[in-house]
Amino acid sequence: MNSIIFRAHAVQRMFEREVSVTKVREALETADVIEDYSFETPEPSRLLFGQQGRRPFHVVTSESQQHITIITVYLPSLDKWKKDLRSRR
Repeated sequence: MNSIIFRAHAVQRMFEREVSVTKVREALETADVIEDYSFETPEPSRLLFGQQGRRPFHVVTSESQQHITIITVYLPSLDKWKKDLRSRR
């Protein structure tokens, strides 16, 4: 796996939402991709699904040859996501 860079915003959101670095790394390793933005510039990005215990979360990443950047981590809400939390309303 490439090196991982956590933006300050992501770290703050992880702390607020009680999502651990370990769980974010697991989400990266399982690569359960909800949305793929591989054609974005300057770096491709993805929206990944992860879980902290039974609680789901989403991870927004951007990726280059050298590293993966964690942009943000958030808890999906049912007003924006369908019940599966993987499909937008």
